[in-house]
Amino acid sequence: MALDIETRNQLIETVRRFVRERLVPIEAQVAADDEVPAEIVQEMRELGLFGLSIPEEYGGLGLTMEEEVLVCLELGQTSPAFRSVIGTNVGIGSQGIVMFGSEEQKQNYLPKLASGEAIASFCLTEPEAGSDAASVRTTAILDGDDYVLNGTKRFITNANKATVLTTMARTDPSIKGAKGISAFIVPADLPGITIGKPEAKMGQQGAHICDVVYENCRVPKECLLGAEGKGFGVAMQVLDRGRIHIAAVCTGVATRLVSESTTYAAERHQFGEAIAGFQLIQAMLADSQTETYAARSMVLDAARKRDAGGNVSMEASCCKLFASEMVGRVADRAVQIFGGAGYVADYGIERFYRDVRIFRLYEGTSQIQQIVIARNMLKNLEA
Repeated sequence: MALDIETRNQLIETVRRFVRERLVPIEAQVAADDEVPAEIVQEMRELGLFGLSIPEEYGGLGLTMEEEVLVCLELGQTSPAFRSVIGTNVGIGSQGIVMFGSEEQKQNYLPKLASGEAIASFCLTEPEAGSDAASVRTTAILDGDDYVLNGTKRFITNANKATVLTTMARTDPSIKGAKGISAFIVPADLPGITIGKPEAKMGQQGAHICDVVYENCRVPKECLLGAEGKGFGVAMQVLDRGRIHIAAVCTGVATRLVSESTTYAAERHQFGEAIAGFQLIQAMLADSQTETYAARSMVLDAARKRDAGGNVSMEASCCKLFASEMVGRVADRAVQIFGGAGYVADYGIERFYRDVRIFRLYEGTSQIQQIVIARNMLKNLEA
């Protein structure tokens, strides 16, 4: 159920103020320390940010997709590492439980995820299964009352802090492709689970990704999420929502970069005048503003269609493709507008330039989005 306009506006203003007053001032510190301070994480809990998408009856805010997008547009206007702290609880880590969990599973996990007491990770990607998600090799073989998990998951966001691992594994190795995959809610403290060290990354310091290794890890049958053999469908539906979420974050970052670029162009003087007066600078600013506006319009449209109950697989991929590519172009123009100042660390533009590169890779690369879009187009033609 949607919030009333006054409550929605209050929430957005609260998040906007939190970003401006608490997060933006410590962006450089988080990048240097590769860690979001514990007091900031606690403030996120108190604001309810971990439970944005979790239904109210389980302790969350129960936002609609449109409302979640509006919050993400604000959260995106700072280092993406901050959003990553709550990202898996809001999106891919929790939504499988929201959509497909039994009532017992929902009661057991969702309140803790909504409060931030528990952290969820989404374990799909493997060393040999990235874009080809249906080629998952991790196995979950039924043995009595347990499934025995064996395999390695790679690049798993928040795995080093996770208490819950939403995991895709092959329950019937004789079936190749998507049909043999099942989903599980795996407590991270079970024997047989090893979490690798956080990877050194190009950008988004403060947000961590790690390997998750299962070695004869016994997972009780009641941890099966949805029906056996239906895990790939769980993953894809979760990713539809996640792609709209990420597109909104990309748009938020682009909004911040457009604002920074415009301000700098108005203040920086060359040849006796502000560089904002030069038409080639104006062209870059105008292109960035236009693309940011287009992305915002796309994301809000897709969110409203999803809230209305529509199948937005194609629209979600359109949003993810356009917004993630767009913010890369905006970041590149920002470096160009700032010139040498954009290349050094003091202004933070080079950090955003590195941070946004990952948006074209995770939750489906740009090329995967193109495939999803084209297949939907052809399917619609046949219908």
